[in-house]
Amino acid sequence: MIYEKSCGAVVFYEDDRSLRRYLVLKMQKGHFSLCKGHVEGAETEQETARREIFEETALKVEFTGDFRETIQYSPYTGAMKTVVFFLARTESTETIAQEAEVAEIFFLPVSEALELLTYESDRDILRKADTVLENRKE
Repeated sequence: MIYEKSCGAVVFYEDDRSLRRYLVLKMQKGHFSLCKGHVEGAETEQETARREIFEETALKVEFTGDFRETIQYSPYTGAMKTVVFFLARTESTETIAQEAEVAEIFFLPVSEALELLTYESDRDILRKADTVLENRKE
């Protein structure tokens, strides 16, 4: 069995009216996803997530809270993949798509993001992150 690990984040932006929007990527392969990518070398999980977000979108992020959720699935026969997601805030919606992997970048309200995401596991992670943000203490 081959084991793979990726890390990413539910990235959100809040404008001056506290209107929250979430980052959703349309990948070149056609599916809609949260931002994530493979761990390289001795990177920590958050280092991987931060690097992948920057490589795929040119966004700088700050992780918030202690949100850490994982999903596991088999991307192909004989392989098991674990993906770790954090929660991260960005102060900008100005992006540059990594053309090799990302076709389009969206910042959407939670309801629209949930409709667009291809995989139920991504929708579950987004719901959990949105609940955390809704319940946070100001």
